[in-house]
Amino acid sequence: MLSKKRKILVTYALPYANGPLHLGHLAGFVQTDIWVRFQKMRTADCLFICGCDGHGTPIMIQAEKLGLSPEKLIEQFRAEHLQDIKGFLIEVDNYHTTHSSENQALVMTIFKRHLEKGNINKRTIKQAYDPEKQMFLPDRYIKGECPRCGAPDQYGDNCEVCGATYTPIELKNPYSTLSGAKPIEKESEHYFFKLQNFSALLHDWTRNGHLQPQVTKKLDEWFKVGLQDWDISRDAPYFGFKIPGEENKYFYCWLDAPVGYIASFQNYAATHSQYDFSSYWEKSNKTELYHFIGKDILYFHTLFWPAVLNGADLRTPTAIFCHGFLTIDGHKMSKSRGTYIKARTYLEHLPPEYFRYYLATKFNDQIEDMDVNFEDFTQRINADLVGKFVNIASRCASFIQKNFDGKLAKQMSKPALYESFVKEGDSIADKYEARDFNQAMRQIMALADRANQYIDECKPWAMIKNPELQQETHAVCTLGLNLFRLLAIYLKPVLPAIALKVEAFLNVAPFTWADKNKPLLKQAIQVFQPLTLRLEKTQIDAMKHAAAQDH
Repeated sequence: MLSKKRKILVTYALPYANGPLHLGHLAGFVQTDIWVRFQKMRTADCLFICGCDGHGTPIMIQAEKLGLSPEKLIEQFRAEHLQDIKGFLIEVDNYHTTHSSENQALVMTIFKRHLEKGNINKRTIKQAYDPEKQMFLPDRYIKGECPRCGAPDQYGDNCEVCGATYTPIELKNPYSTLSGAKPIEKESEHYFFKLQNFSALLHDWTRNGHLQPQVTKKLDEWFKVGLQDWDISRDAPYFGFKIPGEENKYFYCWLDAPVGYIASFQNYAATHSQYDFSSYWEKSNKTELYHFIGKDILYFHTLFWPAVLNGADLRTPTAIFCHGFLTIDGHKMSKSRGTYIKARTYLEHLPPEYFRYYLATKFNDQIEDMDVNFEDFTQRINADLVGKFVNIASRCASFIQKNFDGKLAKQMSKPALYESFVKEGDSIADKYEARDFNQAMRQIMALADRANQYIDECKPWAMIKNPELQQETHAVCTLGLNLFRLLAIYLKPVLPAIALKVEAFLNVAPFTWADKNKPLLKQAIQVFQPLTLRLEKTQIDAMKHAAAQDH
C-alpha cells in the first residue's frame, strides 16, 4: 500500500534568529505539521526537519544592541522558537541552526563543487557604504525618498507607497539607518553564482509538477527577463561563514540558509542511524523531499536552490509548497495596529488547537493570503469543535456509563451509516494529501452534522426510559461514539491533543488512519471528560490587549 512504502523528508522555512516567532510564522508551521502528522498516521516514514537561520547583518546588529555575542543571541532565540513551536503542538523531529559545524562543512563542499565546475566567478561592484559605521549597507539599512513618487523614509530596494523597485543609489537624500550618515559609493570584489548556467534545467524543472501552477506562472516573468547572476558574498563586518581563501569576505546568508535543511538532517541522522545521507540527498535516491515556504522567499527556493543542489551533485526537491501571508482582522501584522501577535502571547491566552483548527479551515493548495478574523474565529470554534464534534460524544457517553457498565455494545444500530463515514475517509485523505485542508474540514463537519442529526432522530434520552428499547439504545449510543471516533481519527492531524484525550476516553492505542476501517465494539470506556470549552470574547480581548503591550 502507498503509505507503508513512502519515505518522506519535509522541511519548513527556517525562521530568522533575531526575534521571537509571531502567528505568521506559526501559520506555516501548522500547515506543515498537519501534513506531516497525516503522513505519519498513514504509517509513512516521514521526517520533519527545521531550524533557525542564524547568519547575516541583522543578527550581528541585534546582538550588538543587546550586548550579546551573535552565537549567544542565536541560541537564545533558537531555544525560544523551539518552546513556541512545541507550544503549538508542532512535532518537529529536529530544530537545528545554520550556524553549525555540519552546515559549514556542507557549504564549503557545495561552494567547492560549483567553483570547480565554473559556476562561480568574481567581479568588482559598487555598493552603498556607511562611512561612520565603516561597513557596506544592505538595502534594508538605507532609507531615503522614493525616486518615483518622492515618499519619505522608504527602504533602499522598494517603495511601500507606490510599489516602485530601485537600487539604493537611486534613492533621493539617502541615509544609513544605523548611523544617519549619507552613504557613499565604494567598490568591492564579490563572488557571483552564475544562475544562467542552469536556465535550461530550471525551465524544465519548474514545469514538471514540482511547483504550484501559480508559482510556475510567476517564475515565467523572471525567465522572460533572463536569470541574473546571484551575489553570494558579503563584506566584513558580517556574521556568517568566511569564504575559503578570503580574509574579509563571507558567504551571503541566503547561500547557507537552505543548506541548513541538509545540515539539520545530518545533525539528526548522527544519532538516528536509519537515516543516512545518501538515501536522502544524493541524486540516485528515491526519498520524497518537500519544502513548505512562504511566498516571500519563493525566488530563493524555486530558482537558486534547485540550481545550487543540482550543480553540487545533490538531489532536487520533489515539490515546493508555497503559502500566502497571514493577516489579522483584515490587516497586515502591525505593532501600532495591535495586530502583531507573538506566538507566546497567543499561547498565554488561548489553546493552540483553536488556532490550528481555524487555519485548517482556511488552508488550501493556493498561495492566497489568509485572514484570522477573531469574530469568525470565535464562532467557528464554538460551532464546529464544541457544538458539532465534541457534542456527539457528550450526548452518548453518559448513557453508556450509567446504563451499560461503561461498555460499548456488541453491535451498532445502523452499520450502513458507519460504513458511509468510513468510505468518506478516503476522500478526506486525498484532501489532506493535496493540502486542501479547508475542504477536508468542511467534509468532516458535514459528517458531524449527520452524526448529530442521527442522534436527534433516535432520541436516546427518550429511548432509555422504555425497558423494551434498552438494547437498541445501547446500539444507538455505540454507533454515536463510533461515528465520533471516526471524526476524531480524521481530525487528529489538526487536533493532536484532543485526539489524545479521545484515545484515553475510549481506552485505545494511538489512532492510525487504518483504524477507521474497523468499528470499536464491546469496549470498556472511561468516564467522559470535557474535551474543549467554548471560546469567550473576553479571552480574545485579553489576548489582543496583551499583544498591544508587546512593543
